Amino acid sequence: MVAPRILRRYLALRFAAATLGTFALCSLLIFMIDIVELLRQAGKFGRVPSARIAWIAVLRLPAYTELLLPFCVLVGSIGTLLMFNRKSELTVMRAAGMSALQFVRPGITVALLFGIFSIAVYNPVAAWAREESERLFAEAFGREQTVLRSDGNGAWLRQEGSDGASVLHAASAHSSGTILHEVMFLQFDPQGRFTERIDGSRATLFDGFWEINSATVTRAGQKPDSYDVYTVSTALSPERVADALGSAITVSVWDLPALIEVTEKAGLSAHRFRVQYALLLARPALLVVMVLLAATVSLRSFRSGGIQTMVGIGLVGGFGFFLFSEISRQVGIAGLAPPLLAVATPVVLGFCGALLVLLHQEDG
Repeated sequence: MVAPRILRRYLALRFAAATLGTFALCSLLIFMIDIVELLRQAGKFGRVPSARIAWIAVLRLPAYTELLLPFCVLVGSIGTLLMFNRKSELTVMRAAGMSALQFVRPGITVALLFGIFSIAVYNPVAAWAREESERLFAEAFGREQTVLRSDGNGAWLRQEGSDGASVLHAASAHSSGTILHEVMFLQFDPQGRFTERIDGSRATLFDGFWEINSATVTRAGQKPDSYDVYTVSTALSPERVADALGSAITVSVWDLPALIEVTEKAGLSAHRFRVQYALLLARPALLVVMVLLAATVSLRSFRSGGIQTMVGIGLVGGFGFFLFSEISRQVGIAGLAPPLLAVATPVVLGFCGALLVLLHQEDG
């Protein structure tokens, strides 16, 4: 009984090392590309300390790499199985009576553990880091903050208040849209007549009003007035602003259920938050599918030839699977299918297809 346990540990360590190595390489490439882009923007829009640029890139990295975890598991699993195959270790294990599913099982276990860790720990850290990076980005680059932009000219939002309706424009935002930068308010009275325009450097949402800093108020036929702090009434709640301006990737998996509940109570669509929540919960199963998909293209003997073709087919199939998953996700966000169905369909089809091919290869 000792030998199988040692063998399983050896296989699991190989799968984990290959996946982490691929993850580290992808992270390095993403970090280099992102920091080059930040340096380009710093040179164009003003001097920003290099240390702050590097810190912003580090904070943005977890959110980017979190999306690449399935790809890293796929490539790492293919690399591990090819190494076993090239060294004839798979042949030895087969001769000892192990089936393909038995020596793939440690990889499945590693994928499940990575999936659970990414949900419980990595996702909350990535969400916090992304939100912090948005705040620092908005402070450093102002109008170039792009995470929450609805178009090339910033984000627009109409609101109601005790003083009448108003339309606000923000060049950038963070904290799920409750803190805005480079704002402009067009204020109307209860009869719908325009009364004033307020420009400010920053606006913070409180209970029932926006607090605008460094405000300039312009009224018809009057000279502009300047205020250190100016308030505009609003009926918006933080949840409504988050739905209008916020980004789902800045919300931790632990906070999504509450956000879904308050968004739906406010009478707003929560499809994108429900889809994001379902995607996170389905991540362990998705990583298992990646291991099975890797096994279907990596078990052919090197002596039989065609291994490069099989690996190429596996990578193309993986990208096709990711594309199908993205299409299904967009269908769920649009409300054309239940979020759980939109997320589960690619995972279930991928699992059944990969398992069917693997069993066919084993039993003929």
